[in-house]
Amino acid sequence: MTQTENIESRRGAAWLATAGVRPTRQRIALATLLVGDGHDRHVTAESLFDAARDAGEKVSLATVYNTLRAFCQAGLMQEVTVDGSRSYFDTNMDEHPHFFWEDKGELTDAPSHELKIERLPSPPEGMEIASVDVVIRLRPKARH
Repeated sequence: MTQTENIESRRGAAWLATAGVRPTRQRIALATLLVGDGHDRHVTAESLFDAARDAGEKVSLATVYNTLRAFCQAGLMQEVTVDGSRSYFDTNMDEHPHFFWEDKGELTDAPSHELKIERLPSPPEGMEIASVDVVIRLRPKARH
């Protein structure tokens, strides 16, 4: 293991420790891919599975899904649903909007300082607003 790989693996393990997540070999491997370089990620289960396979990790797609859900439940990540069939997982836990690039199928952060929500509807009786997710869909302009 190179020094960089060792640092990234330690960073992944430390990320798990912040939420009290048991550091199994597979969880550390996936955490390292997600946060090992210190940058936030937007991944699908499939893209993380491919990255793990490319890194030589033996992990099933079902394990990747279960691990991502466990990371979300532990408060390490948030799930961003773009449509009923597509979920992305974001390591940036700050409240922020997203751009969804329809032509690429990618999710990226949108600039928070440019978003202004002046008023939300009142929640139904007995309910409170837990969060507001903003996904701005983008596509190339039509040429006229």
